[in-house]
Amino acid sequence: MIPLIWAIAGVVLVVAEVLSGELVLAMLGVAALGAAAASALGVPLGPDIAVFGVLSALLVLLLRPAVNRRLRVHDPVNTGTRALLGAEGEVVEPIAADTGTVRINGALWSARALHDDDLAAGTAVVVVEISGATAVVTAADPGKG
Repeated sequence: MIPLIWAIAGVVLVVAEVLSGELVLAMLGVAALGAAAASALGVPLGPDIAVFGVLSALLVLLLRPAVNRRLRVHDPVNTGTRALLGAEGEVVEPIAADTGTVRINGALWSARALHDDDLAAGTAVVVVEISGATAVVTAADPGKG
């Protein structure tokens, strides 16, 4: 009867892992299944709890970090507005008094200059920040503009 209780607890924990996604419940579920196996092999109630404790500690402290690193590889590609930082563009409508328009990667953006410079149409610019829907730009060649 005790192995069945351990097995049920293990399965419940592994299934509950689907909701949490942190791998702790999966590790505890595997440890419970290990305790169920030990109990099925004739280990009495006290030592099978110790088997569960040792397996839980080993799995959570040693295996979980390695699995997490393997599963949680982040793609270094910038997306969204972060992808525009450092992008080059061209002034379409002159930037004066904090308003103007630039073309960045083929798209038109409202823009303002990083410094209080006026930038003429045709000036090459570099995006240094995205503030809301406005690109903050500076001249690509500070001597021009």
